[in-house]
Amino acid sequence: MRSAQDSRKRSARANGGRFARDGRARLARDGRARLARDGRARLGHVFVAGVAFLFSACSLSACAEDVRESAPVSTAPVIAPGRPGEEARTLSPAEAATAVPSPTVNAADVRYVQDMIVHHRQALDMAALAPSHASSAKLKALAARIHDVQEPEIRVMTSWLDREHLPRPDHHADHDDMPGMATPEQMKALRAASGATFDSLFLQMMVAHHEGAIAMATTALTEGSHLTIEQWATDVIAEQTAEIRRMREMRGA
Repeated sequence: MRSAQDSRKRSARANGGRFARDGRARLARDGRARLARDGRARLGHVFVAGVAFLFSACSLSACAEDVRESAPVSTAPVIAPGRPGEEARTLSPAEAATAVPSPTVNAADVRYVQDMIVHHRQALDMAALAPSHASSAKLKALAARIHDVQEPEIRVMTSWLDREHLPRPDHHADHDDMPGMATPEQMKALRAASGATFDSLFLQMMVAHHEGAIAMATTALTEGSHLTIEQWATDVIAEQTAEIRRMREMRGA
């Protein structure tokens, strides 16, 4: 009897061990299968994401190409202001691209800068007499303005000549051919005048001096080629035209 019971216990333990081993085996197989499925799923997600990124990048590139290829080209005409005394012109886009002044310097540019420095110097000599010789407060204020505008312009033009390795004009340069310049006799008469006489002579000489500067600037715009010189000449015309109007009003008052 005891032998039969022992036999049944041994059989039960054997079966239990087999069941445990079979369970562990199934768990291992199930775990490996699940890991494989998860790995395939992750690879699938990565593949899909990569394809989406490449598609997006290609789409953006295509869009950029489309934008560049479809960018409109302007065909509208361009209105170009004329030089002093000239009417404005209507240019095509192609003509406007070649109508910009050149950055190169020609002989007319150099002559204008050198002559205008000398011209401005005489204007400063005349303006320097106003505080002690003039009787009109308005004329003194005008003379101060002329100094404050033209003295810095002399410095700028002189620096430009230095940068371009071009000679500065001589302080005693001959200026007989410069329009508007006062003669030595006129300057001597201005220095000897005072009060109302000085005011009248100063306005007469300075109006002629400004008109000469405008003539020189107009020539620079016509014959010069440098963009900077063109801008300076344009500024001189605007500034001195306004001052001529003011001086004529003072002469008529």
